[in-house]
Amino acid sequence: MNDRASAPGGLTLVQALVNTLDIESGADSLDTPEGLARFGLAADEAAGARELRESLRAVCLAHAGHPAHRKVTPLGELLARAPLVVTLDEDGGAARLVPAVGGTSASPAPGPAAPAPLAHRVAAAIAESLIEGTWPRLKACEAPTCHWVYFDRSPAGRGRWCSMAVCGARAKMRRYRARRPEAAVDPASGGAGSRTQSGGLRSPHSEVVQNATGAGPAD
Repeated sequence: MNDRASAPGGLTLVQALVNTLDIESGADSLDTPEGLARFGLAADEAAGARELRESLRAVCLAHAGHPAHRKVTPLGELLARAPLVVTLDEDGGAARLVPAVGGTSASPAPGPAAPAPLAHRVAAAIAESLIEGTWPRLKACEAPTCHWVYFDRSPAGRGRWCSMAVCGARAKMRRYRARRPEAAVDPASGGAGSRTQSGGLRSPHSEVVQNATGAGPAD
């Protein structure tokens, strides 16, 4: 079951990266060659990807009005190391963001066979989502054992949980038990179903992104 659609455009990359870690079980798909390959990463890039992941999670929690889950490197500091430049198509005039590798616009961008560094792809996705107005809607679930990232499509933008069927139901059950302490409910399940691992990402929270090597244009 998946009661939230994936984030639009390049934010799919950000969502997929943050959701490589299942906080509740401790499973991290970046521990596997398959999980790294999904983002075009080598083994020696895993630590940097995890640092970026947790900085993104902290910002997504802030979008939902929650404090950071732990001390992290500020996202702006990480993205400052991934400068972008605008390139224009000489024929059609189409514009796109590409990495300014080495921090200068004269530096060559990666070729089509080599994906841009992950931080550059994330920076481009965020820049495009700012233009589209979608960035503030990428949020992290308020449940401390979850913090799964989801895209809030609610009309008022006040979504609180990644899944009403899991984290939302658990929160409601906890409130019920607080009002009715005599009610016997299994605290482990909270009346909501269990979570399973599928392809390195958890179900029912979001779809598995099979290929997140490109940021892609915003919808």
